[in-house]
Amino acid sequence: MATRARTTSTAAATTPILRARNLHRILGTGDAASHILHGVELAIEPHSYVAIVGASGSGKSTLLYLLGGLDRPSQGDYDPNDRYVPFDPPSRVFIDGRDTTELDDVELALLRNARIGFVFQFHYLLKEFTAQENVALPMLKRGHVSRSEALDRAAHLLDRLQLGGKLKRRANRLSGGEQQRVAIARALANEPAVILADEPTGNLDKHNSERVAEVFHELAAAGQTIVMVTHDPAFARRARRIITMEDGRIMADDRPPDGAASSQVGPQPNLPDANPRALS
Repeated sequence: MATRARTTSTAAATTPILRARNLHRILGTGDAASHILHGVELAIEPHSYVAIVGASGSGKSTLLYLLGGLDRPSQGDYDPNDRYVPFDPPSRVFIDGRDTTELDDVELALLRNARIGFVFQFHYLLKEFTAQENVALPMLKRGHVSRSEALDRAAHLLDRLQLGGKLKRRANRLSGGEQQRVAIARALANEPAVILADEPTGNLDKHNSERVAEVFHELAAAGQTIVMVTHDPAFARRARRIITMEDGRIMADDRPPDGAASSQVGPQPNLPDANPRALS
Protein backbone atom coordinates (compact mmCIF):
# COMPACT_ATOMS: atom_id res chain seq x y z
CA MET A 1 0.00 0.00 0.00
CA ALA A 2 2.85 2.38 0.80
CA THR A 3 4.37 1.82 -2.63
CA ARG A 4 1.03 2.55 -4.30
CA ALA A 5 0.64 5.75 -2.27
CA ARG A 6 4.09 6.98 -3.29
CA THR A 7 3.34 6.21 -6.94
CA THR A 8 0.04 8.10 -6.81
CA SER A 9 1.71 11.06 -5.10
CA THR A 10 4.45 11.20 -7.72
CA ALA A 11 1.91 11.07 -10.55
CA ALA A 12 -0.10 13.89 -8.98
CA ALA A 13 3.04 15.99 -8.54
CA THR A 14 3.89 15.70 -12.22
CA THR A 15 0.39 16.31 -13.61
CA PRO A 16 0.52 19.32 -15.95
CA ILE A 17 -1.39 22.33 -14.71
CA LEU A 18 -2.68 22.85 -18.25
CA ARG A 19 -2.84 20.40 -21.11
CA ALA A 20 -4.20 20.64 -24.64
CA ARG A 21 -4.91 17.47 -26.61
CA ASN A 22 -5.63 17.66 -30.34
CA LEU A 23 -6.91 21.18 -29.73
CA HIS A 24 -8.95 22.72 -32.55
CA ARG A 25 -10.88 25.96 -32.79
CA ILE A 26 -13.06 26.90 -35.74
CA LEU A 27 -14.79 30.26 -35.90
CA GLY A 28 -17.71 30.91 -38.21
CA THR A 29 -19.65 28.50 -40.38
CA GLY A 30 -19.84 27.48 -44.00
CA ASP A 31 -17.73 29.48 -46.42
CA ALA A 32 -16.95 31.96 -43.66
CA ALA A 33 -15.45 29.31 -41.35
CA SER A 34 -11.87 29.90 -40.24
CA HIS A 35 -9.80 27.10 -38.71
CA ILE A 36 -7.83 29.03 -36.05
CA LEU A 37 -6.11 26.14 -34.23
CA HIS A 38 -5.10 22.85 -35.85
CA GLY A 39 -4.65 19.91 -33.46
CA VAL A 40 -2.42 21.66 -30.91
CA GLU A 41 -0.71 19.42 -28.34
CA LEU A 42 0.72 21.19 -25.31
CA ALA A 43 1.46 20.56 -21.63
CA ILE A 44 2.32 23.26 -19.08
CA GLU A 45 4.13 21.90 -16.04
CA PRO A 46 4.08 23.47 -12.56
CA HIS A 47 6.53 26.35 -12.04
CA SER A 48 6.88 26.96 -15.79
CA TYR A 49 7.44 30.43 -17.23
CA VAL A 50 6.25 30.24 -20.83
CA ALA A 51 6.06 32.84 -23.59
CA ILE A 52 3.90 32.22 -26.66
CA VAL A 53 5.00 34.25 -29.68
CA GLY A 54 4.08 34.49 -33.34
CA ALA A 55 2.61 36.80 -35.93
CA SER A 56 -0.82 38.34 -35.51
CA GLY A 57 -3.45 35.77 -36.46
CA SER A 58 -1.22 32.80 -35.61
CA GLY A 59 -3.63 31.60 -32.90
CA LYS A 60 -1.71 32.73 -29.79
CA SER A 61 -4.55 34.43 -27.94
CA THR A 62 -7.10 31.83 -29.04
CA LEU A 63 -4.87 29.14 -27.52
CA LEU A 64 -4.50 31.14 -24.30
CA TYR A 65 -8.28 31.64 -23.93
CA LEU A 66 -8.93 27.94 -24.53
CA LEU A 67 -6.28 26.93 -21.98
CA GLY A 68 -7.93 29.26 -19.47
CA GLY A 69 -11.46 28.01 -20.03
CA LEU A 70 -12.65 31.32 -21.46
CA ASP A 71 -13.64 29.55 -24.67
CA ARG A 72 -14.54 26.00 -25.70
CA PRO A 73 -12.71 23.82 -28.25
CA SER A 74 -14.37 22.88 -31.52
CA GLN A 75 -15.19 19.17 -31.69
CA GLY A 76 -15.40 18.57 -35.43
CA ASP A 77 -15.38 19.99 -38.95
CA TYR A 78 -17.17 19.47 -42.25
CA ASP A 79 -15.60 17.44 -45.06
CA PRO A 80 -15.82 18.44 -48.77
CA ASN A 81 -19.17 16.63 -48.96
CA ASP A 82 -20.54 18.83 -46.16
CA ARG A 83 -20.62 15.93 -43.70
CA TYR A 84 -19.75 16.66 -40.08
CA VAL A 85 -16.68 14.69 -38.94
CA PRO A 86 -15.76 14.68 -35.22
CA PHE A 87 -12.10 15.16 -34.40
CA ASP A 88 -10.32 11.97 -33.36
CA PRO A 89 -9.08 12.03 -30.69
CA PRO A 90 -11.55 14.56 -29.28
CA SER A 91 -10.38 18.14 -28.84
CA ARG A 92 -9.68 18.59 -25.13
CA VAL A 93 -8.34 21.05 -22.53
CA PHE A 94 -7.40 19.86 -19.05
CA ILE A 95 -7.03 22.22 -16.09
CA ASP A 96 -5.32 20.61 -13.11
CA GLY A 97 -6.11 17.24 -14.66
CA ARG A 98 -9.83 17.96 -15.08
CA ASP A 99 -11.30 17.56 -18.55
CA THR A 100 -13.10 20.86 -19.13
CA THR A 101 -15.41 19.32 -21.75
CA GLU A 102 -17.04 17.38 -18.91
CA LEU A 103 -17.88 20.58 -17.01
CA ASP A 104 -20.90 22.78 -17.55
CA ASP A 105 -20.45 26.54 -17.74
CA VAL A 106 -20.96 27.09 -14.00
CA GLU A 107 -18.52 24.33 -13.04
CA LEU A 108 -15.96 25.64 -15.50
CA ALA A 109 -16.31 29.18 -14.14
CA LEU A 110 -15.75 27.94 -10.59
CA LEU A 111 -12.64 26.00 -11.62
CA ARG A 112 -11.34 28.97 -13.60
CA ASN A 113 -11.85 31.40 -10.73
CA ALA A 114 -10.12 29.06 -8.28
CA ARG A 115 -7.13 27.94 -10.35
CA ILE A 116 -6.38 30.61 -12.97
CA GLY A 117 -5.49 34.28 -12.78
CA PHE A 118 -5.83 36.44 -15.89
CA VAL A 119 -3.93 39.55 -16.97
CA PHE A 120 -4.99 41.26 -20.19
CA GLN A 121 -3.58 44.04 -22.35
CA PHE A 122 -6.36 46.29 -21.05
CA HIS A 123 -6.59 45.99 -17.29
CA TYR A 124 -10.42 45.94 -17.03
CA LEU A 125 -10.40 47.46 -13.55
CA LEU A 126 -13.61 48.88 -12.13
CA LYS A 127 -12.82 52.60 -12.24
CA GLU A 128 -15.19 53.53 -9.40
CA PHE A 129 -13.49 51.04 -7.06
CA THR A 130 -10.20 51.57 -5.25
CA ALA A 131 -7.09 49.57 -6.10
CA GLN A 132 -7.62 47.52 -2.93
CA GLU A 133 -11.27 46.82 -3.72
CA ASN A 134 -10.44 45.74 -7.29
CA VAL A 135 -7.93 43.20 -5.99
CA ALA A 136 -10.33 41.96 -3.31
CA LEU A 137 -13.19 41.33 -5.75
CA PRO A 138 -12.11 37.85 -7.01
CA MET A 139 -11.78 36.64 -3.42
CA LEU A 140 -15.20 37.98 -2.50
CA LYS A 141 -16.70 36.45 -5.63
CA ARG A 142 -15.22 33.06 -4.77
CA GLY A 143 -16.57 33.42 -1.22
CA HIS A 144 -13.84 31.55 0.61
CA VAL A 145 -12.73 34.46 2.83
CA SER A 146 -14.44 37.28 4.71
CA ARG A 147 -14.45 40.84 3.39
CA SER A 148 -11.86 41.95 5.93
CA GLU A 149 -9.60 39.02 5.03
CA ALA A 150 -9.95 39.80 1.33
CA LEU A 151 -9.06 43.44 1.88
CA ASP A 152 -6.06 42.47 4.03
CA ARG A 153 -4.74 40.11 1.37
CA ALA A 154 -5.37 42.74 -1.31
CA ALA A 155 -3.31 45.22 0.69
CA HIS A 156 -0.49 42.68 1.04
CA LEU A 157 -0.45 41.96 -2.70
CA LEU A 158 -0.45 45.63 -3.64
CA ASP A 159 2.36 46.31 -1.19
CA ARG A 160 4.31 43.45 -2.77
CA LEU A 161 3.90 45.21 -6.12
CA GLN A 162 5.03 48.56 -4.66
CA LEU A 163 1.55 50.02 -4.58
CA GLY A 164 1.06 49.97 -0.82
CA GLY A 165 0.70 53.74 -0.74
CA LYS A 166 -2.17 53.74 -3.22
CA LEU A 167 -4.60 51.24 -1.71
CA LYS A 168 -7.43 53.75 -1.45
CA ARG A 169 -6.87 55.44 -4.79
CA ARG A 170 -9.58 54.83 -7.36
CA ALA A 171 -8.50 52.91 -10.45
CA ASN A 172 -9.12 55.84 -12.81
CA ARG A 173 -6.63 57.95 -10.83
CA LEU A 174 -3.76 55.52 -11.32
CA SER A 175 -1.21 55.62 -14.13
CA GLY A 176 -1.28 52.97 -16.87
CA GLY A 177 1.61 51.08 -15.32
CA GLU A 178 0.01 51.22 -11.87
CA GLN A 179 -3.29 49.99 -13.25
CA GLN A 180 -1.58 47.00 -14.85
CA ARG A 181 0.20 46.16 -11.59
CA VAL A 182 -3.18 46.29 -9.83
CA ALA A 183 -4.45 43.87 -12.49
CA ILE A 184 -1.52 41.54 -11.73
CA ALA A 185 -2.31 41.72 -8.02
CA ARG A 186 -5.93 40.90 -8.83
CA ALA A 187 -4.77 37.88 -10.86
CA LEU A 188 -2.85 36.66 -7.79
CA ALA A 189 -5.76 37.19 -5.40
CA ASN A 190 -7.01 33.60 -5.26
CA GLU A 191 -3.50 32.09 -5.26
CA PRO A 192 -3.93 30.63 -8.75
CA ALA A 193 -2.11 27.58 -10.01
CA VAL A 194 -1.26 29.54 -13.15
CA ILE A 195 -1.38 33.10 -14.46
CA LEU A 196 -2.39 33.54 -18.09
CA ALA A 197 -1.39 36.90 -19.55
CA ASP A 198 -2.42 38.20 -22.97
CA GLU A 199 -0.11 41.03 -24.12
CA PRO A 200 0.32 42.38 -20.57
CA THR A 201 2.69 45.15 -21.76
CA GLY A 202 0.96 45.83 -25.08
CA ASN A 203 -0.66 49.06 -23.90
CA LEU A 204 2.27 50.42 -21.86
CA ASP A 205 5.23 52.68 -22.54
CA LYS A 206 8.78 51.35 -22.34
CA HIS A 207 9.34 52.22 -18.68
CA ASN A 208 6.11 50.63 -17.46
CA SER A 209 6.60 47.63 -19.77
CA GLU A 210 9.97 46.97 -18.15
CA ARG A 211 8.44 47.27 -14.68
CA VAL A 212 5.70 44.75 -15.52
CA ALA A 213 8.29 42.42 -17.09
CA GLU A 214 10.32 42.60 -13.89
CA VAL A 215 7.22 41.78 -11.80
CA PHE A 216 6.61 38.68 -13.93
CA HIS A 217 10.26 37.69 -13.60
CA GLU A 218 10.05 37.98 -9.80
CA LEU A 219 6.81 35.97 -9.67
CA ALA A 220 8.30 33.23 -11.85
CA ALA A 221 11.45 33.13 -9.72
CA ALA A 222 9.22 32.58 -6.68
CA GLY A 223 7.61 29.56 -8.38
CA GLN A 224 4.47 31.06 -9.91
CA THR A 225 3.46 29.32 -13.14
CA ILE A 226 3.01 31.89 -15.92
CA VAL A 227 1.94 31.54 -19.54
CA MET A 228 1.97 34.77 -21.51
CA VAL A 229 1.32 35.87 -25.06
CA THR A 230 3.59 38.72 -26.14
CA HIS A 231 4.83 40.58 -29.20
CA ASP A 232 7.76 41.98 -27.20
CA PRO A 233 10.90 39.91 -27.97
CA ALA A 234 12.83 41.22 -24.95
CA PHE A 235 9.94 40.24 -22.67
CA ALA A 236 9.66 36.83 -24.32
CA ARG A 237 13.34 36.11 -23.74
CA ARG A 238 12.83 36.44 -19.99
CA ALA A 239 10.72 33.26 -20.09
CA ARG A 240 12.20 29.81 -19.56
CA ARG A 241 10.28 28.36 -22.49
CA ILE A 242 9.33 30.03 -25.78
CA ILE A 243 6.58 28.55 -27.96
CA THR A 244 6.37 29.88 -31.51
CA MET A 245 3.06 29.61 -33.36
CA GLU A 246 2.26 29.93 -37.03
CA ASP A 247 -1.09 29.41 -38.77
CA GLY A 248 -2.65 27.77 -35.72
CA ARG A 249 0.17 25.29 -35.12
CA ILE A 250 3.13 25.12 -32.77
CA MET A 251 6.22 25.46 -34.94
CA ALA A 252 8.87 25.53 -32.21
CA ASP A 253 8.97 24.75 -28.50
CA ASP A 254 12.28 26.07 -27.26
CA ARG A 255 13.85 25.89 -23.81
CA PRO A 256 17.10 27.61 -22.81
CA PRO A 257 20.33 25.54 -22.83
CA ASP A 258 20.54 25.22 -19.05
CA GLY A 259 20.04 21.47 -18.93
CA ALA A 260 16.34 21.58 -19.74
CA ALA A 261 15.13 19.46 -22.66
CA SER A 262 14.50 21.17 -25.99
CA SER A 263 11.68 19.93 -28.19
CA GLN A 264 11.91 21.30 -31.73
CA VAL A 265 8.84 21.12 -33.95
CA GLY A 266 10.16 23.59 -36.49
CA PRO A 267 12.62 26.46 -36.80
CA GLN A 268 14.07 28.17 -33.73
CA PRO A 269 12.16 31.30 -32.73
CA ASN A 270 13.75 34.45 -34.08
CA LEU A 271 13.42 37.25 -31.56
CA PRO A 272 15.28 40.31 -32.87
CA ASP A 273 16.28 43.14 -30.56
CA ALA A 274 15.77 46.03 -32.93
CA ASN A 275 12.00 46.17 -33.37
CA PRO A 276 9.70 45.36 -30.46
CA ARG A 277 6.85 44.88 -32.96
CA ALA A 278 8.83 42.57 -35.23
CA LEU A 279 6.50 39.69 -34.41
CA SER A 280 3.27 41.59 -34.94
